[in-house]
Order: sequence, then structure tokens, then C-alpha cells
Amino acid sequence: MILHDHHIEEAPEPVSQATGRPLTKRGEATRARLLEAAEHVFADAGYHEASIVRITERAGIGLGTFYLYFDSKQSIFEALVLDLNRRVRHSMAEAMQGASSRLEAERAGFAGFFRFTAAHPALYRVVREAEFVSPETLRLHYTRIVEGYEAGLRAAQGAGDVDPGLDPQVTAWSLMGIGELIGMRFLLWERDAAGDPPRQLQPEIFDAMMRVIDNALAPGHRKELS
Repeated sequence: MILHDHHIEEAPEPVSQATGRPLTKRGEATRARLLEAAEHVFADAGYHEASIVRITERAGIGLGTFYLYFDSKQSIFEALVLDLNRRVRHSMAEAMQGASSRLEAERAGFAGFFRFTAAHPALYRVVREAEFVSPETLRLHYTRIVEGYEAGLRAAQGAGDVDPGLDPQVTAWSLMGIGELIGMRFLLWERDAAGDPPRQLQPEIFDAMMRVIDNALAPGHRKELS
């Protein structure tokens, strides 16, 4: 999965969700510690069992300090979804820098996606919790990925890299679904004999997935439906 025009998104200027004011460098670091702690707590305990106290204890930050940055458990959860979204898109875009074709870029972008999700398995759990905790944030997570993806596919069709008969919107959502479910099955659910998750997607699984994607996208393979 890759973004349009090889663009790497810059992080927005951090602000306090509690006060709306821009953060100092020290404030940015504190907010980042809270989000990192929240990533682990929400992934381990789930939204409903997680608590602000558990997040602040893991972050090593006082409970009162939490409210300088977030006004509730839901607000830090929503901020975490958007932070993970920004970082996974950055990982994909960074990975596909210098790709010479759309299919090469797809391969690089998916590799970036799986590297990120292997290091941050909370992405899967947090996004699924968002379906019930904050549906609007869930929708924003997916649409931020798909918007650039769809534009990139249209550009590739114009350049002759992708089957012109494909619907870019449907194709973007389909490819995103492939990446998410392959990652869930072979990264999130997989365990070795010691019970540890893999550090990366197995090369043979990645190659098998990319064969499906290459066959789906490559021009000249489309069959007319009767």
C-alpha cells in the first residue's frame, strides 16, 4: 500500500487536546510518552479494561499531568488511532521512495506496512476497538490511507502501469483489505514454539501475496466479464 506522488507526510504541530495550545518541546516529549504507554495498555487490556491510571503509571507521569494533554480516556484513544495512522502511512511512503514502477512501489509500500505492523501490533487491536469506541475515528483512519492510494492508482493507470479497467476506489479498498488481513493472520496470530510473534512477515508469504497483487494490477491480464 502506498501513497500518492511519493509524499512523506510531516507530523502536524502538536497541541494539547485539553487546552488547544501548542506544546513546547518538553510537552511534545511528554505527550509522546503518554501515547506510547497508551499503545501498550490499550493493546494489552482493551479499551474498556484500560484506565488513565494504568497509562500514566506505564508512562511514569503523574495523573494530574495527563489532563494537561488529554481530557479523557477516549480522547487519548482517538489521538492514538490518528498517531498510528500517521506513522504507518509515513512508513509506507518512506519505503517506496525511488520505486521505478507502480508494481515495484506496491511491493515496497507493503513491505513498509508490514515492518511497521510487526513492530506495532497494537495497530490491529486499536483499530478494531475503534469500531465500537469511536466509529468516526475508525473511518478517518481508513479514508486517510485510501485517498492517497486511489489517487496513486489513477496516476499509474494514466502511465500505463496498472490495468485501466480497474476501478481505483474499489481497488484501493481491496488492496488495503489484503494487507490488513495478511498481517493479522501471519503477524498478529502467528507464534513460534516459544509463543513469540514473528519479527517480520515470512518472505514466502509476502511473495505469494505480491503474486496475487501483481496479477490483479498488471495491464494486459484483464478478462472481460460475460
